[in-house]
Amino acid sequence: MQQVFPSPFRDRRKIDPTRGEVLADGSPNDNDRVEIGPTPLALGEWAAVGLDLPNLDTMRRYRWQRLVAGIAERGWGGLLLFDPLNIRYATDSTNMQLWNAHNPFRALLVCADGHMVIWDYKVAPFLSEFNPLVRERRSGADLFYFDRGDKIGDAADRFAREVRDLIAEHGGHNMRLGVDKIMLHGLRSLEGVGFTVLPGEELTEKARAIKSVDEIKAMRCAVHACEAAVQAMEDFARANAGDGQTTEDDIWAVLHAENIRRGGEWIETRLLASGPRTNPWFQECGPRVVQRNEIISFDTDLIGSYGICVDISRSWWIGDQAPRPDMVEAMKHAHEHIMTNMEMLKPGVMIPDLTANAHVLADKYQAQKYSCLMHGVGLCDEWPLVAYPDEAVAGAYDYPLEPGMVLCVEACVGEVGGDFSIKLEEQVLITEDGYENLISYPFDPALMGET
Repeated sequence: MQQVFPSPFRDRRKIDPTRGEVLADGSPNDNDRVEIGPTPLALGEWAAVGLDLPNLDTMRRYRWQRLVAGIAERGWGGLLLFDPLNIRYATDSTNMQLWNAHNPFRALLVCADGHMVIWDYKVAPFLSEFNPLVRERRSGADLFYFDRGDKIGDAADRFAREVRDLIAEHGGHNMRLGVDKIMLHGLRSLEGVGFTVLPGEELTEKARAIKSVDEIKAMRCAVHACEAAVQAMEDFARANAGDGQTTEDDIWAVLHAENIRRGGEWIETRLLASGPRTNPWFQECGPRVVQRNEIISFDTDLIGSYGICVDISRSWWIGDQAPRPDMVEAMKHAHEHIMTNMEMLKPGVMIPDLTANAHVLADKYQAQKYSCLMHGVGLCDEWPLVAYPDEAVAGAYDYPLEPGMVLCVEACVGEVGGDFSIKLEEQVLITEDGYENLISYPFDPALMGET
């Protein structure tokens, strides 16, 4: 018999009586709470600029409703999730997210009637107890070889039978089951007990694409925290680059530290490079000692406060000399690219039309342009992707933009064989009548030719 864990009540005795029993986002004012969230540093910075915090209970219910509605629209009995970002979306709970990403020990079942069951690390069922929408906590979804060895098939069979029994009770015996990402033994066992397995990732990506009012408030907070972290990184780079010992890794480490200090979670890439290592783009930061009078380019790819991704890019000129004219030209061209493309954004515009009508980069920059014009963003890079014309696949993204979508608008400008690349990116909300650029971080005035 599968053990079902109860939800123990937490001791709230360490609540600060001067601030009430909950914080401004509705989370418990408990210094020893399980629920992760922004730090006092971030909360103080947001209060100082008058940012409204999200109501987390309302945000969680909105996400749950989006998933349940998606299940109903597709006529499924339930949705089974293994991707840690999808589990975060459904429950707002985390557990060793990066380790979980390559060792999938967590799973979540959302049934057609909204009943949610999480399979978590056996000794840590309490990690989702703050969310009453999670009705049951179990263990046993770890279907990877390291953890199960040669008995992985038996474990997968037990798990599949549990899912079948839950769907019988809460999914109306409907054996159409959406699944996002699953290990091979798990898939075979689900099919073996009679499920028709369908692509659940299509549902989750489209559910996540439309943000609620509270999700946008959370994103504004995350953006502010990210920009504060980027400012600290820029200050460090300008103060230390060229001292003969400061490396790309030293500079990138500042962004990590400042993100964590504000309750951020991780950074998905290592996309910071200096000088000639900025070209070609996608070289990851390393031990190169940064010189004076050269470019630093980076892409945050940052999972920040409230688990929200803030994905912005900048290029900086670090030095006391003026940048070369070709660098200024490339910077202005990249800036024109993203600002012109941003002007196309409004509800109702079809994604293929964004591709067809986009600003055209100069011929010399075409070979090393970025991998996409734009992409969605929320808990990470998300659906949809807006391709350049030469990469577009007919029928892949025949959908209109809708209010509540957030898109990152990209540019990478550098010549083949060149000694620098410019990387710029903004994060943009689709509003009821147009768009709002959520990013206020300035572009380097030296590279813009303003100094």
